[in-house]
Amino acid sequence: MSDQRAVEVVVLAGGTSGERQISLGSGRACAEALARRYPTRLVDVGTDTLPAGLRPDRDVVFSTLHGTFGEDGAMQRLLEAAGVIFAGCDAASSELTFDKGKTRGVAQGAGLLVPGGRSFTGADQPTPTALMAELGESIVIKPQCGGSSVGLAMCGNAAEVTAALAAISTGAWLAEQRIMGREVTVGVLGDRALPVVEIVPRSGVFNYEAKYTKGQTEYLAPAPLAAEVAAALQADALALYRACGARDFARIDFIITEAGDRFLLEINTLPGMKETSLLPMGARCLGIDFTDLVDAMITPARLRWLQRLAEGDLR
Repeated sequence: MSDQRAVEVVVLAGGTSGERQISLGSGRACAEALARRYPTRLVDVGTDTLPAGLRPDRDVVFSTLHGTFGEDGAMQRLLEAAGVIFAGCDAASSELTFDKGKTRGVAQGAGLLVPGGRSFTGADQPTPTALMAELGESIVIKPQCGGSSVGLAMCGNAAEVTAALAAISTGAWLAEQRIMGREVTVGVLGDRALPVVEIVPRSGVFNYEAKYTKGQTEYLAPAPLAAEVAAALQADALALYRACGARDFARIDFIITEAGDRFLLEINTLPGMKETSLLPMGARCLGIDFTDLVDAMITPARLRWLQRLAEGDLR
């Protein structure tokens, strides 16, 4: 007798990081879209634990958790240990890509350009003089692990570098040379790079306010780039995606200098997922609407679930 079990989707949202409110917005949007295709329930994650009631034999998880415990491999490890199949990167890739310092090393190994940089801790940080001697006065200082530009400091002179370092007391941090140019992003869906989207903040800095305040940033989708430049960015995005062992989907951010050099900024393995977010913008350039996009994002996990079901490995 054939097994008649059908997959149900569990959308995880919220979390305990500083990006909780952003995640709740992503979760609501994705749950609404997924409910058009599958039985779906939205779970508000309020503690750093595996949500109760997950069923490996029936549920596939679609996580929209951002930040610590969501993107860093911690939730992914719990899901893997519980035998629950989920969309997106596995625990090892999530842990790697959440660490901007480790990702820089992988990117360099894959032939991508990264800004000059230095990792440090709040307890053992360089002096402003030493940091500027190494990287110059135009420096970006940000948490080594994190997203949504939380904790980002853009420094343009000695006083700003000094103030940014003085505000740091704990944690792991990354200082990078600030590369001036056009900021762009490339979504990856499956093993396909989406069209490039350009980000044009009114202030010139794509910080938390520019990201989440209506009218503060203009988005050009697709980006007005020469075909060969767009193709090179897409190739870079795929190269990093593969080198990091990512799967299902991701979004990779770059800066293009006036000279045409392409510098990696970061990879986001659980990017923002409202209808107006960057990954959906890239998908719409190909005529993929939000519902179809979210369906495509969970389909590889659903296929992994069906494969395990066929093998009799779901209990």
